[in-house]
Amino acid sequence: MNYDAILFDLDGTLLDTLEDLGDSMNHVLRGRGFPTHQTRAYCYFVGGGAVSLVRRTLPPEKRSDQLIEDCVREFREKYASNWNVKTRLYDGVAQMLDALAGRGVRMGVFSNKPDEFVRLCVGEYLSRWQFATVLGQREGIPLKPDPQGALEAARSLNAEPREVLYVGDTGTDMRTAVNAGMFPVGVLWGFRPEAELRQHGAAETISRPIELLTFVAG
Repeated sequence: MNYDAILFDLDGTLLDTLEDLGDSMNHVLRGRGFPTHQTRAYCYFVGGGAVSLVRRTLPPEKRSDQLIEDCVREFREKYASNWNVKTRLYDGVAQMLDALAGRGVRMGVFSNKPDEFVRLCVGEYLSRWQFATVLGQREGIPLKPDPQGALEAARSLNAEPREVLYVGDTGTDMRTAVNAGMFPVGVLWGFRPEAELRQHGAAETISRPIELLTFVAG
C-alpha cells in the first residue's frame, strides 16, 4: 500500500534533541546534589514524557512523588531556556520532508513531549513544511502508547488509521502505531536500536530518511 498520510514522532525521529534534554535534566540533578548521566544514557530516559524522564534519572531511593513533581517543574523551567541550544534536524530529514511535500503527502507530528515544547520545536526547526496537526502531551490525553492521541491526529489528517504511516524511533512509538491500527515504520538514526523497534511491532525499518519515500504515493 502507498500512503499519503504520515504521522511523525518528534524527538529521535525528526529532531536530535538529546543533548538539550540531557543538559537540562542534568542541571536539575546537579542542583540537588544527585549524580548526573552521560548524554547517551538519555536515549533510554526520554520518550515517556517529562514525569517519566525525571523518575528514570533520579536515584531509585529518592523517587518520592513530591520530589518528582518538584524536579519536573525545575526541568521545564530549565528546558524552556535551553531547548534550542544544540537541537538540530537529523541529516536528510529536510530533503525527505521536501520530497513528501512535493508529492502532496499530508503530515502530522505527535509526541509525548509537553505540548508547548513540541510547538516551539516545530516552529523553530520545521516551519518550512506544512503539518496538518502538531500534538504533544496535554492534560486529559493519555501518553503513548495509548492510541487516543494518534487517533485524534489521524482525524486531523483526514485519514482512517489504516491509511496512516506512523514513523518513530522507539518501542513506544511502534506500540502506539499497532494500538491505533496504523502502519509502523521504525527509524534507525534515533534513540533506540532496531531490535527494540522490531520487538514492539515495527513492520519496516529505515536507515536513511529518504527511504521513507518507498512507502508513499507518487
